[in-house]
Amino acid sequence: MKTCHQFKIVRAEYEREIGFMLAHSERHAGRPAAKSSAKQAASAKQRMARALNSHVGRCPECG
Repeated sequence: MKTCHQFKIVRAEYEREIGFMLAHSERHAGRPAAKSSAKQAASAKQRMARALNSHVGRCPECG
């Protein structure tokens, strides 16, 4: 599947955000902050999937 420049930008931003949350979760293992950060990362993965799916549906270059 060929994707456009905007798709790559959106994906990179979400992956960066998810990476930060997972790293924070690992640093603070065993604390409530770690659990919260891990849940936020999982939520961000779902948001990324929704955003990219919606983008592919709207973009003439990707869809």
